[in-house]
Amino acid sequence: MALWDRFKESAATMQTQLTAKKNDLKSGAFRDASMAMCALVAAADGSVDPSERQRVASLITANDVLQNFPAADLQRRFDENVGKLQADFAFGKVGVLQEIAKAKKKPAEARAVIQIGIVIGGADGDFDKSEQGVVREACYALGLPPHEFDL
Repeated sequence: MALWDRFKESAATMQTQLTAKKNDLKSGAFRDASMAMCALVAAADGSVDPSERQRVASLITANDVLQNFPAADLQRRFDENVGKLQADFAFGKVGVLQEIAKAKKKPAEARAVIQIGIVIGGADGDFDKSEQGVVREACYALGLPPHEFDL
């Protein structure tokens, strides 16, 4: 099986797992970490163009798990994190990874944040090296082994 086919299958499986855990993923730490992860993946290549922003916005509103939270609140948190990353990527990334690390206390939430990052990263059909790299860094921030997610 081609690598991309394996990835698409893995992303679909992760979305199914996220949906199954929907009722357990309602904390503020999960919400904040998820939006930080979305911003980090969107800005992984150093910039966020309008089409990336739109794609992530539509995924935020369409994702079943994230419907536990008001869409406008999620969008605001995503935009704030993107703003930090666009102002100074290296410095902003430190703050965004700290936001992601908030989910570390609950292993189910930490894994769900990584899964959201992978789903967002693959949404355009290409989970590129820069996106994989920032999701790997998020694994370290959450105390999770990247190999658990094939990273």
